[in-house]
Amino acid sequence: MGVDVRVLYDGMGSMTTLPYGYPKTLEKHGIKCRIFSPFTPFLSALQNNRDHRKILVIDGKTAYTGGINLADEYINIDYSGGHWKDMSVMIKGEAAFSFTMMFLHMWWTVTKETEDLKHFKPVFEEFSDSEGFVMPYADMPQDKYQTGEFIYLDIINKAKKYIHITTPYLILDHEMVVALTNAAMSGIDVKIICPLSIDHWYARSVAFSYYKELTESGVKIYEYSPGFIHGKTFVADDEVCVVGSINLDYRSLYLHFECAAWFLDSHIVKDVENDFTETLSKCREITLEECNKRNPVKKLFSAVLRLFGPLM
Repeated sequence: MGVDVRVLYDGMGSMTTLPYGYPKTLEKHGIKCRIFSPFTPFLSALQNNRDHRKILVIDGKTAYTGGINLADEYINIDYSGGHWKDMSVMIKGEAAFSFTMMFLHMWWTVTKETEDLKHFKPVFEEFSDSEGFVMPYADMPQDKYQTGEFIYLDIINKAKKYIHITTPYLILDHEMVVALTNAAMSGIDVKIICPLSIDHWYARSVAFSYYKELTESGVKIYEYSPGFIHGKTFVADDEVCVVGSINLDYRSLYLHFECAAWFLDSHIVKDVENDFTETLSKCREITLEECNKRNPVKKLFSAVLRLFGPLM
């Protein structure tokens, strides 16, 4: 067919699931494939900077982003921890081309190639039925801006009625804890959905170390009872939302290459809120009483693990 198909995947993230030399396997089928930062046995701070983005872009006109990787568990095959739930969003039009540029930037970083961006930019027709605003954005560790965290904090600090969050990993820095607790104590409805089952046991233990502090301030914590929730979404006041790859942990906010889409006054905001409400019906709330009754040894273990949060 002559379609230019390119695959870029993270070396560390796929180290245990893909065979050595996998790019050559795809290239035999005409698919261009590269590994971002292949794992090396030598200690290097650069090994912390992983490509955590999830981007699928077609002809520069249609893009998908969110939490969904290409693996069996994302379609609920071969996952022992119950139901795996995730969220992504489809974007059409000029905003989709931003994801083309994000992909190509990473591709050229790996390949050291130079290509004329004009060859990838399609001709767009005007969309008379478009409403609201969408802003795709990327985050990267090399600059001095924590764009992902800045946008999350901006949503929290500007909310007037509610903030609803889904995240698989609740490993918060001080700024995020302060913002969430201040919002809840101001009377804003702050709800966070976390997974009951989790792919990394230590991450859930660390999350528990935040439950009491957040719950005491009025933040409501829920666990997704059917299994593991991998989506990363923020939605506030029926006005603004974010769907992307950015977790609420140190690695996502400071060390990884990430991406997301920010929506304002769009029907997507209501869709995300509706999905949150539906998911909430399948969750159980973590009460302050439950936090207080937790085994003291487990509390201590969670507190110790919390010290290593930036490494998780």
